[in-house]
Amino acid sequence: MKTELSCLESITITLADGSHREIFVKRDDKIDEVISGNKWRKLKYAFEAAKHKGKTGIYTYGGAYSNHLVATAKAAQIHGFKSIGVVRGEELTPESNETLKACSSYGMELHFVSREAYKMRNDYESLQCTKNSYNDYLIIPEGGACYHGVIGCQEILKEIPQVFDHIFVAAGTGTTAAGLLLSCPEKSKLHVVSSLKGKGIISSEIRKRLADFYFDEEEVDEYLSKITVHENYHFGGYGKWDNELRSFMEKIKSNTHLPLDPIYTGKAFYALYDLISKNEIEKDATVLFIHTGGLQGWNGVK
Repeated sequence: MKTELSCLESITITLADGSHREIFVKRDDKIDEVISGNKWRKLKYAFEAAKHKGKTGIYTYGGAYSNHLVATAKAAQIHGFKSIGVVRGEELTPESNETLKACSSYGMELHFVSREAYKMRNDYESLQCTKNSYNDYLIIPEGGACYHGVIGCQEILKEIPQVFDHIFVAAGTGTTAAGLLLSCPEKSKLHVVSSLKGKGIISSEIRKRLADFYFDEEEVDEYLSKITVHENYHFGGYGKWDNELRSFMEKIKSNTHLPLDPIYTGKAFYALYDLISKNEIEKDATVLFIHTGGLQGWNGVK
């Protein structure tokens, strides 16, 4: 995968009043069809760590339509690693959907567990048991939410030669947002659009990621004060959407050729559009949208 494929594109959106606005898009979705967007960013240094430690496999977690799982499976195949994916839902099989079929085709061994057992994956005893049983595997948390993931996501803005007034990104685990925050220019305002329903969830996750870098709570608080988290664009919660969002995505693609998914990027771009329409973003301000990929999972369910 080459980051040169992640180009900076300019698109023009048309607002309800007929006016137009230029938006720049960092097309990380173009890095790879499967290991795309922030998935590639979050896996890059984890795989380097696995090689350095002499591991032979990757052990990770995800849901039935997890972009992270299939990205890990393909990356493991490319780099010559074995891979195990723990999947939420014991009723599922490797043939349940296109995402799980793809994971299996890339050589990933799928372990299906109950939702109750899945919730305990990060408990100390459960994690220690996994480490002891698979000591030749590098364990990567769900969604790549770890130190290596944040390091990889720091590189997104470093590839952009100009500074933008406003930067928008979707959030699920807060890992990408944390990486962007650590590399964000002082002039830029980072807008994090939560795909989850619930107050303070994303801010809490970002705080956890920052804690890997700063032990001083005041320093973490200072970083968090630099972002705006938007919690009202979840469209019902994670993995949920309605006809309004779907129609919006189709309109954007028709007018700008920008593909979006309803889990993450569609909600984030809707927030961007809505805030511009409400004049909450200055008319002369420059705006950057980080396309974090995720199209693979959407292709499997639409």
